[in-house]
Amino acid sequence: MPTNKLHIIPLGGLGEFGMNCLALRWGDDIIVIDAGLMFPESELLGVDIVVPDITYLVENKALVRGIILTHGHQDHIGGLSWLLSELKVPVYATEFTLAYVEGNLEENQMLDETELIEIAPKEKFSIGPFTIEPIRVTHSLVDCVALAIDTPAGVVIHTGDFKIDLSPLDDKPFDLHTFAEYGKRGVLALLQDSTNIDRTGYTPSEASVRPRLDEIFSRTKRKLYFSCFSSSIYRIKIALELARQHGRKVAVVGRSMLESTEIAQDLGYIDIPPGLMINPGQMRDYTPDQLMVLISGTQGEPMSALSRAAVDNHKHARIEAGDTVLLSSRIIPGNEKSIYRVIDHLYRRDANVIYDDGSHGLIHVSGHGSQEETRLLINLVRPKYFIPVHGDYRHLRRHAEVALQTGAVEHAIVIEDGDVLEIDKDNARRLDKVQAGRVLIDSGSSIEVVEDLVLRDRRILSEDGFVVVILAINQRTGALELAPEVVMRGFGGADFTEQAREAVLKTLDSLNSEQKSDYGMVKDKIRADLKKLIQKSSGKRPMIMPVIMEV
Repeated sequence: MPTNKLHIIPLGGLGEFGMNCLALRWGDDIIVIDAGLMFPESELLGVDIVVPDITYLVENKALVRGIILTHGHQDHIGGLSWLLSELKVPVYATEFTLAYVEGNLEENQMLDETELIEIAPKEKFSIGPFTIEPIRVTHSLVDCVALAIDTPAGVVIHTGDFKIDLSPLDDKPFDLHTFAEYGKRGVLALLQDSTNIDRTGYTPSEASVRPRLDEIFSRTKRKLYFSCFSSSIYRIKIALELARQHGRKVAVVGRSMLESTEIAQDLGYIDIPPGLMINPGQMRDYTPDQLMVLISGTQGEPMSALSRAAVDNHKHARIEAGDTVLLSSRIIPGNEKSIYRVIDHLYRRDANVIYDDGSHGLIHVSGHGSQEETRLLINLVRPKYFIPVHGDYRHLRRHAEVALQTGAVEHAIVIEDGDVLEIDKDNARRLDKVQAGRVLIDSGSSIEVVEDLVLRDRRILSEDGFVVVILAINQRTGALELAPEVVMRGFGGADFTEQAREAVLKTLDSLNSEQKSDYGMVKDKIRADLKKLIQKSSGKRPMIMPVIMEV
């Protein structure tokens, strides 16, 4: 690649929400911004997470100098273990983000072998030819930064996820001044979060939910179950303050909620007065009106604390008639069924469920800037090239239109995963695409890639069922010792077992002794003949598995 050109190469997050990952290359040096995941759609059967295809980085692993993280949400850090399994490079992030990263790497037994480097707003650091200044931004999570990257071609600013909150609960406001300073100096390219580009106006401050939440605390007569994203430290802070104000003890239930609360307390983002917190086992020592339960599971995750409590299957969280359950979060698209299933169970327990009462006041606000915030930042930075990031293609296109309407942008360029955008101070052009896409992962004791063939098999099993044919064959004579056993699953009320057994016998009779001695041929012939029978009888194309046992 030419040494006097800057290459911007998105590997995830441009064309979908999630698995954000972008490479910046100058000559023989590459830095990577974020390493996210996305959660699978329902048709990706058995897949736990989806991560970006990093073939380009692996092919150029000798050139990759480091991974820089903008903040600690899973769509920005959840694929880090996947990248680090292939790339042994340092990871740069702020203090709070590193605390989340450490837990993730420890689970995957990668913590000891990974170099973690803490960064902070306004403290510049260099990686090869890149000089990076983190700029404080506000979001629904704490300790988030944008990145101003000084390259030989000019300054590139990547906003990460942001909204402009000038009165955040941690008293660390969005640093508009530094963005403006870069705008005065001249910015080559601005890469800006597109998530909320369809929303007009401004996104409300995190503090705007407090009045409605205070009202809910005041009106709740029995136990209050408070559920939000475990990473929503501001929301947790408000909940703890209101619990103390209304004389309620707080029990934290759910592993992710407990971990986030402990990290936020250790790093000084929330202050918990002595005596406020109790162990979940102590809840029985207090009357219902003295308790608030901070519980994880806003998205209806099957094994989350709230999902288990909703069906009376949690050791400590017992939801009873008259209790209030507050879901202070948004419904992530794709999770509707699981969330409403949990809400149904809560109603069956005669609980008062508050999950969407926007007409009576806010119980949740977005962490992403709306149109006016994007315009404000564009006008401050005034980049030569504007590149929307984070969103479906329609969001990227709409964001480019909004940017051009400001009059502060010379060129708005929409690129997608795998595009190579070559830019300098004079022009920008797309080069050939690099390999990009999705990698499906089954997580467990190890990181295991789910191949297309495996996914196809799972889809067949889920839609058309399976048939197992068991044959007991005499090893010496080649004759059947017992009648074939046929097991069929996934056919609803249809039962073709007897017809299938007869078809297997007919297939065996049609084979000569030489063919019968070739078990591979026997299996293939049984599979082909059964496939015809079942497809003709039911229209289904099940997975057919002949099993031959020698006796």
